[in-house]
Amino acid sequence: MSHLPQIDYDSASPEVRAAHDEEVRLRGRMTNMKRTLLHSPVAHRIYAEWFTLRAELDPVISDREIWIFSHAISKAAKSKIAITFFRRALINKGFDPDALELSESEALLEAFGRAVVTDSNAVPVELWARLKDRYETKTLVDLIAFAGIMLATAVFNNVVEVELDPELEAFAEAGSA
Repeated sequence: MSHLPQIDYDSASPEVRAAHDEEVRLRGRMTNMKRTLLHSPVAHRIYAEWFTLRAELDPVISDREIWIFSHAISKAAKSKIAITFFRRALINKGFDPDALELSESEALLEAFGRAVVTDSNAVPVELWARLKDRYETKTLVDLIAFAGIMLATAVFNNVVEVELDPELEAFAEAGSA
């Protein structure tokens, strides 16, 4: 059970309701994590910058690549909600997250995602070399900032023990539902 409640829309302040309505307008849905974050519209806005960074990365890094990167971060952080969210993204596009054949760029991003979580003070030098060969500095800055928000999202869900959204249950890893 979650350590923090989700907002109650009907009794929420006008500021919280406005942030809620804007999120639904922009993304078409409201997750349990967002309903919890909305106790602080500022915190919610900061976490929502994930979408801004994703848009910055979009011309260079495909959806599948970003899902694999985010899934690797989520797995390394042991965040059930985040893992399941990206499993759903992959499955809904016809990919089996348990049997992915990774391209060179996907394998690089997966390794980097794991490394960021495993020990951000010791990302292997050879991994850095491969990243710098493939991506421009701006892309790397955006990717690292994106990883930070992705990790923050995983940490928030883990610490609060946010409940898995019902629509994600069918996509959970075997034995974790």
